[in-house]
Amino acid sequence: MLKTGFTTGACAAAGAKAACLLLSGDEVKDAVEIPLPDGGRMLVPVAESQLIGGAAIASVIKDAGDDPDITNGATVTARAEWNDRFELCGGEGVGTVTKKGLSVPPDEPAINPAPRRMIREAVLEVTDRPVKITIAIPGGAELAQKTFNPRLGIMGGLSILGTTGIVRPYSHPALKESLKCALDVAMANGVNHPVFTAGNIGTRSAKKLFRVSPEQVIEVGNEWGFMLDCARHHDIKGLLAVGHPGKLAKLANGDWDTHSSRSGNATPFVMAVTQRLFAGFHCESPTVEGIFESLSLENASLLGADLSRQIGEAIAKRANGGFPVAIALVNMKEELLGAWGDFSPWPSQ
Repeated sequence: MLKTGFTTGACAAAGAKAACLLLSGDEVKDAVEIPLPDGGRMLVPVAESQLIGGAAIASVIKDAGDDPDITNGATVTARAEWNDRFELCGGEGVGTVTKKGLSVPPDEPAINPAPRRMIREAVLEVTDRPVKITIAIPGGAELAQKTFNPRLGIMGGLSILGTTGIVRPYSHPALKESLKCALDVAMANGVNHPVFTAGNIGTRSAKKLFRVSPEQVIEVGNEWGFMLDCARHHDIKGLLAVGHPGKLAKLANGDWDTHSSRSGNATPFVMAVTQRLFAGFHCESPTVEGIFESLSLENASLLGADLSRQIGEAIAKRANGGFPVAIALVNMKEELLGAWGDFSPWPSQ
């Protein structure tokens, strides 16, 4: 069994809670319990906490478990001080967003929406007084040079990431076997119209947009080629793929393992499609999300439809035409960007 860990978002939330406890005059123990986005809870060790003037600072050491995470062992600190409103700031080693198209607007610290909610909820468990929280990662600027952040326009440090608070270790052979078993079990239990998603955004969108059972939805992660090859050996009546075009567009470009270290960035491909559809189009965004946001609603719909068609045709070809394919592309807000195929087996909500 591989050991799980906790995300930088969980570190930041735990540090913020510990700092607020100290600021409120309470005792800070060796660990604090924080709420997770799925309603669960996690106990996170606190490395150090101290009062400095009118502020409190607490630090947490990132533990990625058995996952080869570049931030493993990094120190995440949270500084808390009373304020006239709740304010979340980025300190040393936390990057700043400089371009459109990410889930955080430009000029904001690169603290993603889920960690922001985790930090706010952790603080509210201690106090409802307005407080300023500053998250820092000493040495984060140097670590960020080994990530995609500079290419995405996140400058000066790392991103505070995580959608669940938990880091699940990545074991390629074990992951493939688990995915194959998930499909086998689903088919054995009467699922003949499965839904493949790339992860949390696709899964939530599938459940939000379509009437599907939990048994139908299989998170294939980056293993699209492997899972489509597995699907060819089952009596599948139809397949729905749901996900963000930043991931699924890679399939139309011939990348069937969509992990960032084993596939190309989807942005150049989507940019080329956009420029084919709309002569003279220009956009400086480094992300697919940014390309869509720079278009009018009508043109974004046309782009979504064209990409959906290309992705659907690529999947159908990979599956040797063994079953009908439908595609639903969604953005980071889980809104439909484009669709292709017959959706009658998966009625809309």
